[in-house]
Amino acid sequence: MAQVPQTFDAPAVRTWCSLALRALGRAREEIDAINVYPVADGDTGTNLYLTVESAVAAVEAVFAAHEAGRSGAAGAPGPSLAEAAHAMAHGALIGARGNSGTILAQLLRGMAQVLAGDGDGARADGHGLRRALRHAADSARQAVAHPVEGTVLSVAAAAAEAATGADGDCGTVARAAYEGARAALAETPGQLAALRRAGVVDAGGRGLVAVLAALVETFTGEMPAPLPARRQAATVPAGAAGPGPAGRPVVPHARAGAAEEDTPRPGEAAEPCAEPGAPQGGPAFEVTYLLEADDDAVARLRQRLDALGECLVVVGGDGLWNVHVHVDDAGAAVEAGVEAGRPHRIRITHFGADDAHIVPAGRPLPERAQRAVVAVVPGEGLARLCAEAGATTVLARPGELPASGELLQALRRAHAHEVVLLPGDAELYDPAAAAAEQARAEGVRVALIPTRSPVQGLAALAVHEPGRRFDEDVVAMTSAAGATRHAEVTVAERRAWTSAGICQAGDVLGLIEGDVALIGSDVGDTAVTVLDRMLAAGGELVTLVLGDDAPEDLAGRLERHVRESYLAVDTVVYHGGRQGALLLVGVE
Repeated sequence: MAQVPQTFDAPAVRTWCSLALRALGRAREEIDAINVYPVADGDTGTNLYLTVESAVAAVEAVFAAHEAGRSGAAGAPGPSLAEAAHAMAHGALIGARGNSGTILAQLLRGMAQVLAGDGDGARADGHGLRRALRHAADSARQAVAHPVEGTVLSVAAAAAEAATGADGDCGTVARAAYEGARAALAETPGQLAALRRAGVVDAGGRGLVAVLAALVETFTGEMPAPLPARRQAATVPAGAAGPGPAGRPVVPHARAGAAEEDTPRPGEAAEPCAEPGAPQGGPAFEVTYLLEADDDAVARLRQRLDALGECLVVVGGDGLWNVHVHVDDAGAAVEAGVEAGRPHRIRITHFGADDAHIVPAGRPLPERAQRAVVAVVPGEGLARLCAEAGATTVLARPGELPASGELLQALRRAHAHEVVLLPGDAELYDPAAAAAEQARAEGVRVALIPTRSPVQGLAALAVHEPGRRFDEDVVAMTSAAGATRHAEVTVAERRAWTSAGICQAGDVLGLIEGDVALIGSDVGDTAVTVLDRMLAAGGELVTLVLGDDAPEDLAGRLERHVRESYLAVDTVVYHGGRQGALLLVGVE
């Protein structure tokens, strides 16, 4: 058996996050299928996966920084428990998706607050893990405006209660928490009418059981046995008898006739969030955003959003929050965030809209397109440009590259038999490849063109011809992307070694084909030098994509320079918006 940690240290956080992501990846489709509460939109498993994937990326970044010698004291062996726990919590917070993902982010944050707290090493042993699980359950319940029993909150509370009664090391405590959560999950249909009608257990709670199973494996080296049949969802084939709808995972022990019960049992919580199509109806939109605001402003925001809608969950702290609410007036929910602080990464989902992957029962699936293009772009300007050209776009903020789950969602959203995927960044190749592989397993023909810059994606999109044979179209797009040399001009954020020497914070960097080629002090001068080096090898078309922070006269200066210095070379200028780099350059 491989050596396992005896206490909760930084490597244990890393292992747990990795194992939890793997467990959610295996269970994602099952969890999506049993998602009926608070909204039957079939995405709880995917949302939980994306939330943990963001946590994994943050933890891996901390370890990578230490391994590269860019963090911590000289000669330090690796990140501390506090660093790893904070990274896990922060990553989950900024990547949280949906109702259950947002609650899971708060559970991880609650654990991190105990594990990373000041004090002696007892916080990292079995006693510390018991306290962490208790604090996580309490803080998650406090984050929900109107807690409902029979949800992930009940499962988390049961896990914490079971852990409290366990004496021993982290492995013993983790196993007790898992067993308590598993038992509580089996009871969720008896606590919530929506689950009982559908004959399923709570999807968010099922996801938490998977995360806790990963915690057990982290400290024992052994994956807990699969949920026994009396507690685990089982699929009833179409036409077979059973309490759940045909083809939907059901709870085998749900008693006959339970599906016909539409009213809560005595003492059972009413359902504040109704699934689409339920008699009581429900809000039309899900609104989520990250918010930079102080505690007092968030307290006022909670009150306002609670009056506007349902399923309100606000998690986070220390100036950064993740807000989730279901409302009929999405604009008012966003405006409330603007009044409270600075909202960003705003997402609005219309529950009533046709979705390429999830369609309400009884509604026919929309017909698939024959071919589509999915493009990852760094700014709103390029997103609009690509969307106008017919592409499905994924917005990649600086330092917030989309995870494979988000790319997979975009491939599904394209809703086509054949899809061309343009990642637009070398660092996105592996996540894009994973998303493409999963989409292929779902029956979609996917071609991944390894574009390393958005300007290569623009070149590929320009020659895209849906009427051609798929292979021919992919070859033409790949050729166009490969024939486009790319560069960018940006500002250094910190002192660092580069291939052109040492740069200081505030220096202007000219990158050609991904490598720093020159370090300057003036944006315009650096951009002209980059252009000259690019055009020294020839070119017919120069594409300039300007960011919001680029000097106002930069586009005109570069256009004049090309016109006066290079005959028969055309220039096209686009405005990329908040794209990170001041300037993106493509030469075809």
